[in-house]
Amino acid sequence: MKGNALTRSIQLGVKSLLLHKLRSLLTSLGVLFGVSSVIAMLAIGEGASQAAQEQIKQLGSQNVILRSVKPPDNPNSDQQTRVVTYGLTHNDYLRVVDTFPWVRSAVALRQLQQEVRYQDRLARPRVLATEAGYQTTTGRLVYEGRFLNERDEDSLANVCVLGYEVARSLMPLESPIGKNVKIGAEYFRVIGTLLPRIPIGDDQPSPGEEVTGEVFIPMTTGARWFGEMQVKLRAGSREIEEVQLHEIIMQVDFAENVERTAAACREMLSRNHQEKDYEVVVPLELLARAEETKRIFNIVLGSIAGISLLVGGIGIMNVMLATVTERTREIGIRRALGAKQRHIVMQFLVETVVLSVGGGLAGIALGLAIPLGVEHFADMETLVEPTAPLLAFGISVTIGLLFGIYPAWRAAKMDPVEALRHE
Repeated sequence: MKGNALTRSIQLGVKSLLLHKLRSLLTSLGVLFGVSSVIAMLAIGEGASQAAQEQIKQLGSQNVILRSVKPPDNPNSDQQTRVVTYGLTHNDYLRVVDTFPWVRSAVALRQLQQEVRYQDRLARPRVLATEAGYQTTTGRLVYEGRFLNERDEDSLANVCVLGYEVARSLMPLESPIGKNVKIGAEYFRVIGTLLPRIPIGDDQPSPGEEVTGEVFIPMTTGARWFGEMQVKLRAGSREIEEVQLHEIIMQVDFAENVERTAAACREMLSRNHQEKDYEVVVPLELLARAEETKRIFNIVLGSIAGISLLVGGIGIMNVMLATVTERTREIGIRRALGAKQRHIVMQFLVETVVLSVGGGLAGIALGLAIPLGVEHFADMETLVEPTAPLLAFGISVTIGLLFGIYPAWRAAKMDPVEALRHE
């Protein structure tokens, strides 16, 4: 009998909603947009966070990176030609290799301000003079050919490895392997290409610079042809920068030793540098920070979307209260024919649940479609977690029940005699 009563209540609730199709549709829109916004916001936030974490992971979770940082310019300096010396030194590199027992491998880099040409094509990438161990220390992948080796360094060979972007820019329709490109005033033979790595932090180009990727040459060859001084021309002045090393990348033996190594590097550099012309980048710290930011970001986005669901629930409650007032006489007739209070409560709860469930299901469909549209039109990565639709749907049903209880209770508590007198 109880099953028959429940079935009857569901039938009456659905039939009552169908009598006012437009009002029912508009009422469920609040839940629909609330559910879809929860799913879409979490998907966009998760995708952005995932992309940021992937960028950090590409730097290596067991790596510690030291970088040269140019100190602020002296505003009182009016010299037309000046020499600025700053940054990491070869002695810093030797201290890292010889002193820290946790460092499995280390590699140094120098950045050269040089143009790269092939026939009539020009690129201005980051030209990096580095060592043979760069690939194994950073985990970069070779796309074609090979990377630099110790023989290239010992023989001061004029060879280079192009980043994927530079290779596609200079030679879009042919393999670059074996071709000669001009770096500065010298010609270098291409021996390989690397798959791209997404730049982060100080890898980003400075204002006014055009950076289209990376080109790698042996450290010894770079010192032979380009020296350690680089000239930068500015309006009315000429600045000469002397930087021995722009970057030192260390690979630590175990993840638990990363923080210890970073702290030791900071202490070592602070003792040997009069000013802070360096920075210590720890991808593991950046990753932990990105995960914490992701958690806060998801909470904020979820809260904003939850508010829209709450507004939808208030809309349902408002409409159901108006419905109770409209159907006072109907309630009185049902009570007079023997319907108990629980039957009246069940009928109105069924209506609110149908509205919230219908809006929730439509909201899930829309919420899954929005991230696809964002990926297609905005070229932005999104990620829908399996729990997001379930969470949003569960909240929508819960809100339907919570905001439907009061109107249902109010309808059930009506005096049957007074309800029959209602016009």
